Amino acid sequence: MKSIMAGEISCRDLVAKIAAAESIHLLDVRQPDEHALVALPASQLIPVHDLPRRLAEIQPLDGTTVVVYCHHGVRSLMAANFLLRNGFRNVVSLAGGIDAWSREVDPAMPRY
Repeated sequence: MKSIMAGEISCRDLVAKIAAAESIHLLDVRQPDEHALVALPASQLIPVHDLPRRLAEIQPLDGTTVVVYCHHGVRSLMAANFLLRNGFRNVVSLAGGIDAWSREVDPAMPRY
């Protein structure tokens, strides 16, 4: 049986997709307190440990790329793989997480 592994997207590539008005669904898998500190605009918060019971809440439109992110990219890669194993398509993890985003894209964004 072939293993399903999620890919990663760099912050710069995500910026380009957003600028090109591509259909993106941002899924934050951090904890609520982390999300309250800093989050990407219009992202959906479902902590990684809640994913199994909240899968039905993730409803991207056809052709939409689901970009999963966390603090550094570890939880999001795990979550992206989980989504792929559960029938989702076009799922990637944000490489380096929101920490990389704050360093590479938006230095005004708080880091923690």
